Amino acid sequence: MYVDDKLHEECGVFGIWGSSDTDASRVIYYGLTALQHRGQESAGIVVCDTQGPIGNICAHKGMGLVNEVFHKEVLDKLRGNIGIGHVRYSTAGASCIENAQPFSLNYAKGTLALAHNGNVINATQMKEELQNEGAVFNGTSDSEVIAYRIAKERMVTASIEEAVTNVAKNLKGGYALLVMSPQKLVGVRDPLGLKPLCIGKVGDSYILASESAAITAVDGELIRDVEPGEVVVITKEGISTSLLIKSERKAHCVFEYIYFARLDSHIDGISVYDARLRGGMALAARYPVEADVVTGVPESGLTAAVGYSSYSNIPFMPAFSKNSYVGRTFIKPTQSERASAVHMKLSVIESVVRDKRVVLIDDSIVRGTTMANLIRMMRKAGAKEVHVRISSPPFLYPCYYGTDVPDNSELIANECSVDEIKNRIGADSLAYMDLEDFEQMTGGLPLCKACFDNDYPVSL
Repeated sequence: MYVDDKLHEECGVFGIWGSSDTDASRVIYYGLTALQHRGQESAGIVVCDTQGPIGNICAHKGMGLVNEVFHKEVLDKLRGNIGIGHVRYSTAGASCIENAQPFSLNYAKGTLALAHNGNVINATQMKEELQNEGAVFNGTSDSEVIAYRIAKERMVTASIEEAVTNVAKNLKGGYALLVMSPQKLVGVRDPLGLKPLCIGKVGDSYILASESAAITAVDGELIRDVEPGEVVVITKEGISTSLLIKSERKAHCVFEYIYFARLDSHIDGISVYDARLRGGMALAARYPVEADVVTGVPESGLTAAVGYSSYSNIPFMPAFSKNSYVGRTFIKPTQSERASAVHMKLSVIESVVRDKRVVLIDDSIVRGTTMANLIRMMRKAGAKEVHVRISSPPFLYPCYYGTDVPDNSELIANECSVDEIKNRIGADSLAYMDLEDFEQMTGGLPLCKACFDNDYPVSL
């Protein structure tokens, strides 16, 4: 991600239960690398040898990208055939090593490790209850609270899966959990299906991962998505499942299909690539414009731009050259640095836009600063007109389930009309996707659209 004016997913999780000769840490390393787009602040891996002594958990985590945190010498020390891994972008809790995951605990009944994607909105209440009982926390994330609650519950239950199930029943929000004990791997998806989780297999090993692309990346095959509210337990006997809570309502995060997930992933039976393509086609059908070329903002707007081009019969051409070797500019400390980093990361291909009427597609406008910069760059390169089309509705409300939609004061659509945003960013025209077009985009899948329509599926 190259700008601060973008949304970020909180985390990605990857777990494996393998046969005795499985090198879990290396499989997890490649799986996490395939999930790097979901979080770039920290990475971690915890493994265990099911044939070794009880409680032989090995862990390593650090700040930075997967290939910055792990190298051969580190992976060689992480010996085990089962394990879980995590990449993090913080929305709940500060960006620091204390909040890096997975969390691993030694407690009276043994050891456990937890990796979590999402945001639990009742975590503060849970943390206060534990602190009143004497618990001490090293970090500030809701994931650490969940880990402690599971360890506490395990003291009075017969199995780790029973402890996980009892705790998960009281969690409110969006979450995908992976919990590892010395002999078991447990996965849980929230009852609404807000956060994705899927099951795969490679050889004799079973995998749980945030996206199917991570399973494919380790040469595995997708078995299916974990159902909303489902608990999956993997042991040497194989896979068993149970239902956590049956919820009549389902609310899958719409932004998995608009922006977060990799193009080659399938989530809840839907191709992410096809969904974005259909989104661009819906935009073209509802908001046509006379133009000479269609282009997209790399990488987030390119697929929708192809869809817009296909429907409108206006040629698609890439109009930006991307420098992939510039650092992650969303961590630049000042707005001026972020603005100049946009120019370092992207440059306009002049011959594509000069004397042309351009349709510029992106997935969202959060604050508007980045889009304004891109339009100025296109006009400087000679574009006659720039018509902006956005493959999501205007952001009006914050997200509480693990996506860093800012508060209302930072959302440009919360204070400006579409026409006012058009003028502020310097576009010749501006149109957003309509809410009803999500039906076409995701084939009628029930979605959480709270950041657009204020209909929160979990009571706040």
